[in-house]
Amino acid sequence: MVVCFCCFTGGLPVLENLKGNKKTVGIKQTLKAVEKNNAQVVYIAKDADERVVRNLLELCKKNSVEIVYVDTMKQLGKACGIEVGASAAALLKE
Repeated sequence: MVVCFCCFTGGLPVLENLKGNKKTVGIKQTLKAVEKNNAQVVYIAKDADERVVRNLLELCKKNSVEIVYVDTMKQLGKACGIEVGASAAALLKE
C-alpha cells in the first residue's frame, strides 16, 4: 500500500483529481466504495476524529487502496465541492 502526504501547496494539486471525476464524499460512502473495490484513491483529513476514520484506514490497508492525507476537513470538503468539511472522500475507478 502506498501512503502519500499532500504537504505541498496546501495539498491542492493532489485534490484537483477530485474535481470533475466520480467520487464519494464522507465516511459511509467511502467505506462502501472500498468494500466494493470501487475506490482508486482514498483521501482522509488529518484533523478528522481518529475513531471516525479508523475502520476506513484498516479497510484501505487490507484492500491495498492508496491513502492520501489532506491537512483539513474544510480543505477536503471544498475540493469535493461541498460547503462543509469532509473527513474522507474517494476517487472512484472508471
